[in-house]
Amino acid sequence: MTNNRRDFIKTVGLASAALTLPFVGKTNLLEGFGAGKKLDSFGLQLWTVKEDMEANAKGTLAKLAKYGYKQIESFEGKQGMYWGMKNTEFKKYMDDLGMKIVSSHANYKDDFERKAAEAAEIGIKYLVCSYVGPQKSIEDFKKISDEFNTSGAICKKNGIRFAYHNHDYSFKSLDGLAPQSVMMEGTDASLVDFEMDIYWVVTANEDPIKWLKKYPQRFRLCHVKDQGKTATGFASCEIGKGTIDFSAILKEGKQQGLKYFIVEQEEFAGSTPLKSAALNAAYMKKFTI
Repeated sequence: MTNNRRDFIKTVGLASAALTLPFVGKTNLLEGFGAGKKLDSFGLQLWTVKEDMEANAKGTLAKLAKYGYKQIESFEGKQGMYWGMKNTEFKKYMDDLGMKIVSSHANYKDDFERKAAEAAEIGIKYLVCSYVGPQKSIEDFKKISDEFNTSGAICKKNGIRFAYHNHDYSFKSLDGLAPQSVMMEGTDASLVDFEMDIYWVVTANEDPIKWLKKYPQRFRLCHVKDQGKTATGFASCEIGKGTIDFSAILKEGKQQGLKYFIVEQEEFAGSTPLKSAALNAAYMKKFTI
């Protein structure tokens, strides 16, 4: 997770033709509420409420639990992935709230052995690389794939998993290849999984369903983040108020191996992070796939 993500998002624009693609333009407040099975549980990426977490971590987590979140995905912020607490203290507080920390975004290049051991100690399932950024050549992404394999081996040794979270840059052709494919094919499936940020796949003008089918059992986590249209382009919005067809994508994703459905939102026009988190939870509780 990087501090410049919000500025980065604002610079992204899509051609208007993207709205005609099969994976957008179908979501509305009633989408996904028909026949099917409700999600057993869903989570929230704490980046969504990072300012609230920085001001009052325990109070914010208590509110999220009341909204209906059973899982959270943390990240390494100013107070660390455990928000100023020891890993075991954080787990105890989460247990008291009836919540679990299932994953966290983490810098895999800094003291990763310790991070993996501490994560395993409290039952975290995944440590996730959130961002590597655009690279100069496809060879750079091949080197990153090797780094991911090394990090995956560290996680495996500790009984947990390693994953990579995409932005849009990994779907943009470089030296005639898609970096996302290079990383998925250059990593050992026994060591490395992937977290699909659905918003960023759509922003790259790609079809999430095609990627889920192309690489079955590789995308194990996803970010459920809707895309709304603005005067200057697109921005994330409350789930069900944007254009992404989550009903079809999440249904296919579950068939192809998705296990963790993690809400994320980064812009809050006319709202606040906590209000949006509450509305997103209400949507997810009724959602069926």
